[in-house]
Amino acid sequence: MNREELNWLLQTIKDSTTAERFVAAQYDRGRISLEVMAAVAQEWGWINCAANQFFTTLICDSNQLASSELPIAIALGAAA
Repeated sequence: MNREELNWLLQTIKDSTTAERFVAAQYDRGRISLEVMAAVAQEWGWINCAANQFFTTLICDSNQLASSELPIAIALGAAA
């Protein structure tokens, strides 16, 4: 599920707490990535990335891993 699909679904949920739980459940089930979860949470005002240096660093690091190191690590692990 991508960010646009998730935002579309969230528009049907009236309660903010329920929407947050829905997003967390989708992440737990592997239906959305950490990047999508973080982007949606920021868009909906559930978090403020600028106020939380740890979260900002985590997202930046995860974006770099997703694009380079993680596939290499998985491939190396499968080869071992």
